[in-house]
Amino acid sequence: MLFLYLSFMEKPKCNWCKGSPLYEKYHDTEWGVPLFDEQALFEFLTLETFQAGLSWITVLRKREDFRKAFDQFDYKKIAAYDSSKEQELLQNSKIIRNRLKISATINNAEAFMKIQKQYGSFSDYTWGFVDGTPITNSFKTPAEVPAKTPLAETISKDLKQNGFKFVGPTVIYAHMQATGMVNDHLTNCFRYKEVNLKR
Repeated sequence: MLFLYLSFMEKPKCNWCKGSPLYEKYHDTEWGVPLFDEQALFEFLTLETFQAGLSWITVLRKREDFRKAFDQFDYKKIAAYDSSKEQELLQNSKIIRNRLKISATINNAEAFMKIQKQYGSFSDYTWGFVDGTPITNSFKTPAEVPAKTPLAETISKDLKQNGFKFVGPTVIYAHMQATGMVNDHLTNCFRYKEVNLKR
């Protein structure tokens, strides 16, 4: 009876996070919350690039190791990484050891700072694509949630023109979802309204 009661009391949430406490915590506290902090935005963008071709839970499990390996995602430090630091990262078995993605992270840190100089902040740049207001979707089933959108393609193209790498439209849409530029929680998910209230 207690099990049935707890099951009944469990808050409805997006299907993709169920079954993993780590995934559920991420969904319940971070995913879809509007994010404006520069270092946190760089962290998400970097983790999304490493996720390309992999599952997000794989990256999430290594998140703390990534933070240690990449100086807590301090983009100023990362932009100054030399070849010896790059080799050190390639030898780090606790992160995803992909030479192209590691190189892209260093490159993207430099591009990130160029965007800051041009727009004042990376936050102003990215949020400018949605006029500073999150897009609230109203998807009822997982099948309705897109992997990319025309806007994500536009942002992806612009980032590439500004020197970023590994920022295809699918990566960028995942970044938009994670950082609250779009609310893709399903309408029956308890976070759907909560995320809107945080804006």
